[in-house]
Amino acid sequence: MSAPRGPYAKSSAKREQILRAALEIYAEAGSRKVSVRDIAKRVGMTDTGVLHHFGSRENLLTAVLEARDAVGAEIYGDVLSDPSASAKLLAGNVSTPGLVKLFLDVAAAAAEPEHPAHDYFVERYARFRKEVAVRLAETSAARDAGGADSAWAARILIAAVDGLQIQWLLEPEIDMAADLTALYRLLLDTAGPDA
Repeated sequence: MSAPRGPYAKSSAKREQILRAALEIYAEAGSRKVSVRDIAKRVGMTDTGVLHHFGSRENLLTAVLEARDAVGAEIYGDVLSDPSASAKLLAGNVSTPGLVKLFLDVAAAAAEPEHPAHDYFVERYARFRKEVAVRLAETSAARDAGGADSAWAARILIAAVDGLQIQWLLEPEIDMAADLTALYRLLLDTAGPDA
């Protein structure tokens, strides 16, 4: 398949430039709010020009989160099947509180079915639950552990990650990576293959 040419290639390149700038700005933002104007200024465009490439602010933010997931996978590897990678990802999140806050804000708003990020989060959590449950079941079976079902343990682990991030935003001294590692070990000891 050949690379896009013409206006589409320019539009695709501009989208990528906007996403990179948005990731940088949110990573640098800390607790301060980020506006479309901040992103537009970084890429030398107007607010309207930035939104033209995404259709709406909500679509832009959803694309930023998708890009965040892709960057995380590149840096940390498979965070779903490797608990040490998950802990490293959370430890890395400490340096990007603006992205953590963006994720949590958009995730909460996406509970509404008409929100542009709704499908992204539904699919993301379904995929994460399935992959984490498989990992827990495989690891538990190898250790002859039984008890709680791995699908339940996966939901608890994923909920803990999001909950830890909220608590960390409120109390930055919380060690999310250490807490996640301890919970993973505890769940691994109790989770077994699904009945």
